[in-house]
Amino acid sequence: MKILLPVLCLMSLTAHAAVIESDLCVYGGTSGGVAAAVQGARMGKSVVIAEPGKHLGGMTSGGLSAVDIGDPRSVGGIAREYFTKLAATVGVTLAWDKAFESKGGGPATGGAYAIEPHKAEKVFTDMAREAGVKTHFSARLASVKKEGARIIEFTTENGDVFRAKMFIDATYEGDLMAKAGVSYTLMREGNAKYGETYNGIHYSERFMPRTGFGQPGPTGRLKDGLGAWDRDFPLDPYMVKGDPKSGLLPLIQEGDPGKPGDPAPGVQAYCFRLCLTTDKTNMIPITPPADYDPKRYEIVARFIEACKANGDDMDLRWFSKHDALPNDKWDFNTATFGGNLPGASHAWPEASYAQREKIAKEHEDYHRGLLHFLATDARVPEKVRKDMQRFGLPKDEFADNGGWPHQIYVREARRMISDLVLTEHHTFGKTVAPKCVSLGSYGTDTHEIRRIVRDGVVTREGKTAGGRDGAPPYPIGYDAIVPKQSECDNLLVTFALSCSHTAFSSIRMEPVFMCSSQSAATAAVIAMDEKIPVQKVDYAKLKPLLEKDGQVLEWKHGKGAKGAH
Repeated sequence: MKILLPVLCLMSLTAHAAVIESDLCVYGGTSGGVAAAVQGARMGKSVVIAEPGKHLGGMTSGGLSAVDIGDPRSVGGIAREYFTKLAATVGVTLAWDKAFESKGGGPATGGAYAIEPHKAEKVFTDMAREAGVKTHFSARLASVKKEGARIIEFTTENGDVFRAKMFIDATYEGDLMAKAGVSYTLMREGNAKYGETYNGIHYSERFMPRTGFGQPGPTGRLKDGLGAWDRDFPLDPYMVKGDPKSGLLPLIQEGDPGKPGDPAPGVQAYCFRLCLTTDKTNMIPITPPADYDPKRYEIVARFIEACKANGDDMDLRWFSKHDALPNDKWDFNTATFGGNLPGASHAWPEASYAQREKIAKEHEDYHRGLLHFLATDARVPEKVRKDMQRFGLPKDEFADNGGWPHQIYVREARRMISDLVLTEHHTFGKTVAPKCVSLGSYGTDTHEIRRIVRDGVVTREGKTAGGRDGAPPYPIGYDAIVPKQSECDNLLVTFALSCSHTAFSSIRMEPVFMCSSQSAATAAVIAMDEKIPVQKVDYAKLKPLLEKDGQVLEWKHGKGAKGAH
């Protein structure tokens, strides 16, 4: 029996494995994954989504409820259809032919579409089902089989095999791309590589240790354009103030500040975009982690001390920018000391699924502890404590996870290196990418990479927040979503696309991913029908099909929106 037991286990595993064949396989049931799958199915192909998690929609249904768009006139196709359907669930008709202005909350605030997560997931699910897309959950990628430069199939951890003629990687991490042997990077390239300004190690004047802090203006916003939720002060980073030998406080990373503009590893800080409620009848209390220790948040207490010394009338937005959603709910984002946990995300892109679960739990425990600290610690201003105490997790959101989002906000991971690499020259409109498949329009929004000591004070390294010098929306070129032909000729990559770190900071918006993914599916169908590599798709044939499906490929409105921060 001791000899047969492993064999019986293997037989049991094999018995439950399945072979799933389709024309088009989309790996990743993100917002763009659904858009790609729906497009392929509408073009008459058999399509499956293989999603490593248990839900559709990625961040768009995973807590990022106030979706930043930039200029909504740059969004078309299935993305526009999706948001129109979503707004209709709360009786709102979106005016796509003009840039939205702030309405003080609701489904469209400054170009952000604010809808409850469970409604977003339902729209994604309904669209996929109505198109005839087959969805397979818990499809964690294990291996990829290729013949030459062509993917034949991939196998998941549970033994299922997915075979298709064409594949689209719509994961935030670019997992299928990486397993298929496609070139990618995790480096911030440095300014010298592409002649950029905001790449590599970066310190903005807004975030220098002793300058550029700004003062609140008459509207409550800072003169530099940042909200009260995003402020820096020269905070002492040491356990004993003024004594480096005493060691660093928790939440401060070791590391050399480095030289601005030099290449460096590291991805943007991750967080959970929480959906919280003030409705007591729909509320789950936010409990702290089992090992909660208020000492972990000493740097937050010092931040509060500095704000008080500056005369700031602090409220909860100093710790979490939050936007109103329908039905007494709020989308909680981050702030100077908010949901972001700089440095903890760096291992995520290359980590195993089990390791990613641990990283996600580390972020959750940190965030739960922070919210508990803000609600209970005597050093927190009473107004902030009382405000925080109003909020809890909604019972009717993320019901299978106790109200906590099932998707961590992967702001950046792998980025493909292909024949076309989009850079800030493209996002700032100085260079135009050929063969447009979608438009980007958001500002250059990079969340901090590290929270380190520089010149003796706490500094957020890598943070950028601003527009694009008034540049209009810019093209995402087709060659940035296909690998080099020698590496893989039947794969398109729409989230981990080919671009520099700083360009990705603008491109990385969910509607852009959706539009690019729909275009990728159209190209995949052409390549399939003509039996050619995706790199050989004739753009003269692709473009009219994209336009027929309502994609926006040219900007005709003058200057575009700069985007919020």
